[in-house]
Amino acid sequence: MSNDQNNDQLLQDLLKRVEALEHQSPKDQFTIGVISNDLEHTMAAFMIALGATTFDTEVDMFFMLKATAALRDPRKITKDLKELEPLPIQFDLKKHNAMSLEDLIGLAAETGVRITICNLSMDLMDIKREELIDYPNLTFAGVAAFVDMCSRSKQCWFM
Repeated sequence: MSNDQNNDQLLQDLLKRVEALEHQSPKDQFTIGVISNDLEHTMAAFMIALGATTFDTEVDMFFMLKATAALRDPRKITKDLKELEPLPIQFDLKKHNAMSLEDLIGLAAETGVRITICNLSMDLMDIKREELIDYPNLTFAGVAAFVDMCSRSKQCWFM
């Protein structure tokens, strides 16, 4: 085998290895696991998600346990809801012309942020699908879906 043939073979082997590594590398994707129903945590999760979209990063949010309640639409619920926004936060938002949680969720929908809600958490929290917000990229899955999202993402946060 000549040097040219050896070089060509080495180049082909290297190209195959690079292709395999690229296939295995995480996507330009950011995954946020949301566990808290606290307004500050929920708003922060959406603010971070929106920040990531400004860098053309795909964003997945996975809501579980008490966080699922943050995605309920108060207009669709007949039973009593615990107040989500404490008064000091409401005042600060208005004072600084900051976006409300509802506004952040709307902008997240417009920018393509995907939301997945844990099925088991909905059952545990006694939340029905028809009580949830209208959101174009809303899906339902188990925790294995969150693990899969994280395995494909460059960054994963849990809030």
